[in-house]
Amino acid sequence: MDRCIVLVDAGYLLGAAASLLAGEPSRSRITVDHTALIQALRERAESETERPLLRIYWFDGAPDRVPQPEHRRLRVMPRVTVRLGALTRSDGRWAQKGVDAAMHAELTELARNRACSDIVLVTGDGDLLPGMMAAKEHGVAVHLWAVQAADGDYNQSEDLVAEADERRVLDRAWITQAVRAKELTGVCPPPPAPRPEIAAILSAPLPESALTATAERSAERPAHPPAASAENGAAERVPAPKGVPTPKDLAALRAPGTPSGTPSVQQPATATLRWSSDKGWVDRPGAVSESPEVAAMPTLAQLTTAEQRWADREEDITTVGGDPYEVGQVFARRWMSRLGDQGHLQRLSHMYPRIPHRIDGELLRYAARFGLLAHKDDQIDEHDRYAIRAGFWREFDVPAAAEQPAPAAD
Repeated sequence: MDRCIVLVDAGYLLGAAASLLAGEPSRSRITVDHTALIQALRERAESETERPLLRIYWFDGAPDRVPQPEHRRLRVMPRVTVRLGALTRSDGRWAQKGVDAAMHAELTELARNRACSDIVLVTGDGDLLPGMMAAKEHGVAVHLWAVQAADGDYNQSEDLVAEADERRVLDRAWITQAVRAKELTGVCPPPPAPRPEIAAILSAPLPESALTATAERSAERPAHPPAASAENGAAERVPAPKGVPTPKDLAALRAPGTPSGTPSVQQPATATLRWSSDKGWVDRPGAVSESPEVAAMPTLAQLTTAEQRWADREEDITTVGGDPYEVGQVFARRWMSRLGDQGHLQRLSHMYPRIPHRIDGELLRYAARFGLLAHKDDQIDEHDRYAIRAGFWREFDVPAAAEQPAPAAD
């Protein structure tokens, strides 16, 4: 058949692109416009092979083979098929398992069935050499594409390079059509400035007992490499210890308003501080801590019709990137737009910064769909939880601010 097929090893393509643009192979250091990348691959493949494209196969790894947000976006694109291998963690590093075997199987099967006349391989893995040789024996022309190496040398198996019928290099100019290096200043948009009561609690010094516990936790964690030094030759920055106190840490703090130098005040046994609340100590006798009106607030699932559920899923797949702050905003926007009783918003504003328990749980379950769960213990990282809830409140504050009357002119 006079058509071409592209097989992409995403680990190689994006890892090599990160090395080229950001100086290290970590894919977390780059942002990828997958729509632009797929379009660029298609156009280049059709131009190089002079054949129409049949399909692009995207091979990647994922924890427990569960599709991540980028995989969900890719697999609904036209002419794209996603194949996932396992992503496992060993000695503090992530490694793909089964991706090269899946590529080898697909390569030989396509050639054996004469599904195409040309196959483009975007990979550097020498394990694909037998598959490449088998494809050639079935009369398929094999094109091998490499990402420009950061050090100017090969980043592919030399045996693979020698066996390919055609070889091309995807240079920096081509890569930057769809891939960018992230700025070191941060990934997500800055959250709004915290209200005074939050700032007071988060800036309060931890007591000695909490500092000792933090130090012990830091000692148990593996050492992290220091961040890269600044261009002006400044000393290397070492990541600071955990800066966001846990509820247990906050439990040992003095009560809000207690003058400095005063010994910590023993709080009542029933006093608790939830993750979504930084107001201070709240005496919550028994298990019930919310008023009936608050407890009766409808969840997003209760407010969503079947048609809206389908549209939400489509939006999650195609446009929501999975950044914790953005996830909180999307959830809040949907929940507020579907509320019939706007009095719920007024009641919610008095609870700031605490989110009602049922809605907060639903928010975190929604966030878990975007791969925000720590693979080790199926818990969302505490910093991501703060970002998710900050995004929720940011979206809540936007319409609230819009409803305020404009100041009178002088």
